Amino acid sequence: MLNSQIKHFNKTGFLLLVLLLAGCFLQHAKNKKTTAGPVWAGDAVWYQIFPERFRNGDTTNDPTIETLAGTWPYDVQTYWQITPWTDDWYKLQPWEAANGQGFYYNAQLRRYGGDLQGIIDELDYLVSLGINAIYLNPVFESPSSHKYGAVYYHHIDNNFGPDPAGDAALWKTENPGDPDTWTWTSADKLFLKLVREVHKRDMHIIIDGVFNHVGIPFWALEDVRKNGPESLYKDWFTITSWDDPETAENEFSYEGWFGIKDLAELKEDKAGLIPPIEEHIHAVVRRWMDPNGDGDPSDGIDGWRLDVADMVPLNFWRKFRSWTTAINPDSYLTGEVWWKDYEHNIMFNAAPWLQGDAFDAVMNYRFGDAIYKFFLFEQKQINATAFGSLLDGIISDYGYPTMLQIQNLIGSHDNERFASACVNPDRWIDHANNVQYEKDYLVRKPNADERRKQKIGLAFQFTFPGAPYIYYGDEVGMWGADDPDERKPMVWADLTYEDETHHPFGLPRPRDSVNVDNDLLSFYRQMIRLRREHESLRRGSYEVLLADDRRLIFAFKRELPDEALICVFNASKTAEPFEISQLLENTRNAKQSWQRILANPAVNENESIIPAKGIIIYAQQ
Repeated sequence: MLNSQIKHFNKTGFLLLVLLLAGCFLQHAKNKKTTAGPVWAGDAVWYQIFPERFRNGDTTNDPTIETLAGTWPYDVQTYWQITPWTDDWYKLQPWEAANGQGFYYNAQLRRYGGDLQGIIDELDYLVSLGINAIYLNPVFESPSSHKYGAVYYHHIDNNFGPDPAGDAALWKTENPGDPDTWTWTSADKLFLKLVREVHKRDMHIIIDGVFNHVGIPFWALEDVRKNGPESLYKDWFTITSWDDPETAENEFSYEGWFGIKDLAELKEDKAGLIPPIEEHIHAVVRRWMDPNGDGDPSDGIDGWRLDVADMVPLNFWRKFRSWTTAINPDSYLTGEVWWKDYEHNIMFNAAPWLQGDAFDAVMNYRFGDAIYKFFLFEQKQINATAFGSLLDGIISDYGYPTMLQIQNLIGSHDNERFASACVNPDRWIDHANNVQYEKDYLVRKPNADERRKQKIGLAFQFTFPGAPYIYYGDEVGMWGADDPDERKPMVWADLTYEDETHHPFGLPRPRDSVNVDNDLLSFYRQMIRLRREHESLRRGSYEVLLADDRRLIFAFKRELPDEALICVFNASKTAEPFEISQLLENTRNAKQSWQRILANPAVNENESIIPAKGIIIYAQQ
């Protein structure tokens, strides 16, 4: 059609049209996104915060013994206190020792008092680190420490805010099923202040959306428990038996997530969550993404991390996506799409959730699995070719534009800390990696060689395509086994911590000091700065240059038209001979000059080696 129109233009008109089309093309190229979702997500360095364990900024709002009601282990406690932030992790407090239940029972009862004010107080620390995107574990009202069993989705936990009692009084003035009656509590308002403070620092913030299940005290479930079949919300849950008022026993029961009664499962149909629940969640989304409802989303969160996303029908997430983009076209959705077959260590190919109309990204545990197998494993270590194949499989499944903003993680609140994985090699990620299940699991601090492993994994994370993701405290050297040990209180330089000397089963262990590992922290800062200063690490192409199975060396190039980096990793325990020229013989960069910009451990410029568990990065001159 365009050609038929051009025939009718004179020469001048034709030239004008060409110039117009060229201008449009250039403008399109300028504005074109290099990632599948919001542009900012491709530049993100993620930092995950577990709010209850990050910083206690306001001791007046600390949980009390009464706030334990409605969560595991359900036993009525006769004496209990906040656990001191700096105490030895495995040491039982006097009231814990008195109940005779041991560490793993008591760990679920512990509260340390982390809150929103603590996060606000440390935003400048995160800025100094180089963080520009924050993910918060659940912040909605819940009696648990982890907050994955909500009481309300439309209120922030009152012990995260400045006036717990006043907030609880406000809840009673509402009809939770009617958004027109919802108020703003002091905790809600402080959360909105946190959002403002984050945005003021040119950072983004997303929060956990747990829309598959709720807690035992969830307002709608409480109504069903109280009113039985007459409840307006009886269809929100799958009720397996009703209470018989003629008996002393309470027979009321319902389906829980994986059979866990703590987490009552919300009812679904083929289209997703049933319409009344869907309407409620839609109102929740609007509340936190555009709090004042003026159509400007700048006062709201920038997106969501969706919990156990593979257990909610995909059609619901497609609808959820339409809600969020209608409010904020630059919002970001990432899903927890993880285990397909946990027993056999098979993770989901998350492509169905990433194909344009659901999520921008997923938490990329497949990446972490590959990192473990190549850099951490010893007896079961895979070779460089197999490592490259695992990574190529992820890229092939998800597509390269998506890869540039996917969350590449090596640790989270749901698996052992990466530092402890370095101490305990040859274990599948997230598989019985604590002393409760494996008595030989080492709970000690990493030694120097294990910290070197940690650094090589970190360097790969920050140079491979995708958005690097830091779990709070990893940067200062925190270690810990799987739940609950990976949820220790954050280590801060201004606090003095007891040495760790205790073991949950009284086994021998070394005395380990607990403090900020400044050398590791410096390396984190270096890697974050490297990513910020080199756009090729955020948007450049990816090409494998070497997968040497004998020497366990893996090298790749990240490249843009005006910039290129070559990253080389030695996963073996010995230093290996290496010359960059061997990577370039058959590439178009062969005649370019290259400068080494990072070597860890350090080597002299004229040394033709790459150290054991070492990294060398070159920049094109």
